Amino acid sequence: MTEKDTIQDKLARLPRRPGVYLMKDQRGKIIYVGKAVDLRQRVRSYFQSAQKLSPKVRALVEKIADLDYTVTDTEVEALILESNLIKEYKPRYNIDLKDDKHYPYLRVTVQEPFPRIHVARRVEKDGARYFGPYTNAGAVRETIRLIRRLFPLRHCRGPVDPAKSGRPCLNRHIDRCLAPCDGEVGEEEYRKLVDEVLLFLEGKQDRLLHELAARMEEAAQNLEFEKAARLRDQYRAVEAIREKQKIALTEGGDRDIIALAAGEDLGCAQLFAVRGGKLTGREHFLLTNPTGEDETEMLAAFLRRYYTHAGEIPPEILLSGEIPDAALLEEWLRGKRGGRVRIHVPQRGAKKDLARMALDNAAMFLEQEVLRQRARDPQAALRALAEALSLEEPPCRIEGYDISHLHGEGTVAAMVVFENGVAKPSDYRRFRVRSVDKPDDYASMRETLSRRFARLAALRDAGEPPENMEDPFLLVPDLILIDGGVGQLNAARQAMEDAGYTGVPMISLAKEEELVFVTGRREPLRLPRNSAALQLLQRVRDEAHRFVITYQRKRRPGVRGSLLLEVPGIGEARRKALLKHFGSIAEMRRASVEQLAEVDGMNETVAATLYDYLREEDRS
Repeated sequence: MTEKDTIQDKLARLPRRPGVYLMKDQRGKIIYVGKAVDLRQRVRSYFQSAQKLSPKVRALVEKIADLDYTVTDTEVEALILESNLIKEYKPRYNIDLKDDKHYPYLRVTVQEPFPRIHVARRVEKDGARYFGPYTNAGAVRETIRLIRRLFPLRHCRGPVDPAKSGRPCLNRHIDRCLAPCDGEVGEEEYRKLVDEVLLFLEGKQDRLLHELAARMEEAAQNLEFEKAARLRDQYRAVEAIREKQKIALTEGGDRDIIALAAGEDLGCAQLFAVRGGKLTGREHFLLTNPTGEDETEMLAAFLRRYYTHAGEIPPEILLSGEIPDAALLEEWLRGKRGGRVRIHVPQRGAKKDLARMALDNAAMFLEQEVLRQRARDPQAALRALAEALSLEEPPCRIEGYDISHLHGEGTVAAMVVFENGVAKPSDYRRFRVRSVDKPDDYASMRETLSRRFARLAALRDAGEPPENMEDPFLLVPDLILIDGGVGQLNAARQAMEDAGYTGVPMISLAKEEELVFVTGRREPLRLPRNSAALQLLQRVRDEAHRFVITYQRKRRPGVRGSLLLEVPGIGEARRKALLKHFGSIAEMRRASVEQLAEVDGMNETVAATLYDYLREEDRS
């Protein structure tokens, strides 16, 4: 029996019951997990006529070598099992959150007598309270620092036994802990502080302020003035945070607002968390879409994946658009929350405005991610570069050149090579400029390009083909990039004309404004800062600069220690005096001519020379 017959046999035996199906490749690896209210109908739909399937689904079906399934009693059970299996196996063709295993949570150990708060990487059934997940780990750490500043919970791990009081740590002495380990606070009083932290994390600032005000009044009446002062500071800090929450709904309550923007292979879900009628937080999540599902399927998949491990589920979830199986998701979420959950699309008012704002944010984040991916795709960057420069084809081989010197002496140059948008260090070459004995970048660039093309021109004039195509000097680049402005470009162009290679496209990239000068054009190009073409040119230019500076320093191994001796008028005595006075060359660079002249043994003439020299060395 063939493998195909085996699949057909399994298709014929599929039951008409809810369950989960698993598609496997030839190695037995699970490549797709799905759920169905009718396994027979759903799974057989993949093996219908290929013309009825989308190209990406056809690509999935072509890799299916085997399938398996699990029957469940209800569709909700199938949904739960599907989510767990996707999390476990990470199938290649399922819609999935990108890198969601790295999303952190805030964990409050409320199951302990003296709880603490810290970052967790997964939700466990251990009795603790979890908040998240959050996509910004830095923001999570900042939140913990803020909470520890406002609410002096303990930082230490392990159980606390006030009966075995010990020496409190530094946090007690700087008022960052109430020191339950030393018996300075009882469990009941400490629990009140924990409840305040939970209200803060839940976004219930109004209720928290009411609680703090009542406790502050009680402490004042009991003449506990130090405690009252601490509560007053907490009240003011929470009030300031509440004032920063500008967006508020006319009605209170807790809800999540979720919108999704979809591209061809990628989607972005934006989540706004509203607690107590105020927008308390927002997160965005990227989703892969390998089978080209539409936005409704992607949004439904995100809800299943996100709320499988979410720290909390609000009673209301607002969406930017309708989704399939909304009633099923509501039933599943009610079971997880242990209470009412409503999923719907707002049609008017403040809720609709927030849903639209979430959708706008999702579209913006998706656009930024697509641009980042294009920038990381060398072929996309090369195509964009060819379009920007009006080249007939994307440049396969790009050579970049830069010049470096120390106050006009020891001028060197470097050539770096990028092939197919990727650096090729084996083809890098260095030049020691011989014909220039003063600061002259133009003359140095002419010599560098003349020497680079000399052998190739000689072979061409002799009518001989290049013998060694591995030699980078015997290859003609598709594009030459010069570090500098129009002057450097003209000097390089003159060298190319002398060598007889006027057909090679040549450009220069000027620092600061990042203008692209092109031979034959009067005005420079100003490419967008997020352009993949510009970012590729910047990588080539920066690599040429790095390579030439490295060569310069290797040629003069003691240059950092003896740099001052390169300056006319400065000998060993003045060098020692300058270093003793300023401590380092970096400090000298920040000094004025007058400050340099104040050093023992210096005068204004030598100080002015040193001042110019240090800035010239920076520019090189």
